[in-house]
Amino acid sequence: MNNSLKLHKNLGGKIKIESKVSLKTRKYLSLAYTPGVAEAVNYIKDHHASVYDLTIKRNTIAVVTDGSAVLGLGNVGAEAAIPVMEGKCAIFKEFADIDAFPICLKTQNVEKIVETVKNISPVFGGINLEDVSAPRCFEIEEKLQKKLDIPVMHDDQHATAIIVLAGLINSAKILNKDLKKCKIVINGVGAAGTAITKLLYYFGANNLILVDSKGIIGKNRSDLEDYKRELFSFSNKYNLSGNLKKAVLKADILIGVSVKRLFKKGIIQSMNPKPVVFALANPDPELTYLEAKKWGVAVYANGRSDCRNQINNALVFPGFFKGLLKRKITKITDQMKLNAAEALTSLVKNPTANHFIPSIFDKRVVPTIEKSIISTK
Repeated sequence: MNNSLKLHKNLGGKIKIESKVSLKTRKYLSLAYTPGVAEAVNYIKDHHASVYDLTIKRNTIAVVTDGSAVLGLGNVGAEAAIPVMEGKCAIFKEFADIDAFPICLKTQNVEKIVETVKNISPVFGGINLEDVSAPRCFEIEEKLQKKLDIPVMHDDQHATAIIVLAGLINSAKILNKDLKKCKIVINGVGAAGTAITKLLYYFGANNLILVDSKGIIGKNRSDLEDYKRELFSFSNKYNLSGNLKKAVLKADILIGVSVKRLFKKGIIQSMNPKPVVFALANPDPELTYLEAKKWGVAVYANGRSDCRNQINNALVFPGFFKGLLKRKITKITDQMKLNAAEALTSLVKNPTANHFIPSIFDKRVVPTIEKSIISTK
């Protein structure tokens, strides 16, 4: 049994619920429960907005999944997804002091997921969608955003895009390049790859090439789902066709949100000198640190917690949701995401290849992102 499995087995899960009130005397039991609790019930009934003041709603997030796209492990189902959702909840609590609870649904039907989340939403101040496969994740997020009066964010999309943009901004500084003019290849066109593309385009990058398992996303492809076809307006302005090796020729930046060990020596060495490579497949990246160093990568990162330059949405979602909750923001905008990315970059004053993104343990990360959300006009 490995160390991680021992940790989970010994603890019996990574989170727990604790009461904020001591129930050791009849006085406090009667205040917190019957008969006293009836006063809170009646007050909320007559003053609906007071639910944020009198209950856990104002500081509680539901971490919702259907288990269809867990890490790089695929469709593992609801039960097997619980450890990851518990981990998300632990990160919310540890780094932002937000209470969060794992909701792992035993359905992968879009309408059933939407209806279930809608029906449990009164308890929560926000919904963090997690590990839901594309393209269903786009539809679920969009429908919930329309139906609910609390923020809904699929962090595999948006938080990942934010941390990637932050990392690229500082990588470009290291290499003295204009990120907006770099040729950027994104391998993997699921939830993360789609959101990364859109945020990079919003930032101003206009030479973006997307590659899925069948090759470059372009107008010549007749096998594309609607959401991939939508990306024509964001990418492949020269209408290239072919495989990943064709896409990365003379590229400056390669981002992987796909599968392990995919970036071979020939791929890396066909890029421009001193390339940037973010190999973000989890738990095993497309390219290891040792391979990157050996094959001439100038700036490297992966998504693992044992990587110093960790490009992982865990750096983003605690502070992002803290800002949303504090301001009771219900609509998330591209400008908020851009502000959060730029706020993160500001925490590393003199970026180098060894240190260009702040650590998740940096106490400035959460308040800096929170402030960027609150200050967005």
